[in-house]
Amino acid sequence: MVIRPAGEADIDPLARIWFQGWHDAHVSLVPAELTALRTLESFGPRLRAGLRDVRVAGPLGGPVGFSMLKDEELYQLYVAPPSRGTGVAAELLADAEVQLVARGVTMGWLACAIGNNRAARFYEKHGWRQAGTIVNEAETERGPFPLAVWRYEKPLR
Repeated sequence: MVIRPAGEADIDPLARIWFQGWHDAHVSLVPAELTALRTLESFGPRLRAGLRDVRVAGPLGGPVGFSMLKDEELYQLYVAPPSRGTGVAAELLADAEVQLVARGVTMGWLACAIGNNRAARFYEKHGWRQAGTIVNEAETERGPFPLAVWRYEKPLR
């Protein structure tokens, strides 16, 4: 699987992957107020704003997953349902770690929804460790939404 930088043609399909993945993983775990703000239309502008930090698995215009960085954070990681369990997420995660190291990051971190045990097991399998619970400011079109999350960290070399 080749991991590549995202392009403009990827935004709409990535928004659909992000929307579906976010709802699959979070609807039962987060407040309804946040879920109501997570519309399909809300993901495209966030992708466009962070496009230079998005890496994609799959061909241009037909991605099967993506990662997005934000400073020292692995900010997002999502895979389309047909590609879940195929190793795509592990390749995206490994690539994100390489990208963080290239930025000079020595301790990467990510936020995981409290109760998202599937994601937690995945991160732990790949060397990430839960460092505690923090209040994360989830981005929304109405401004930050404070949300308690598990913070995961991993020393990077």
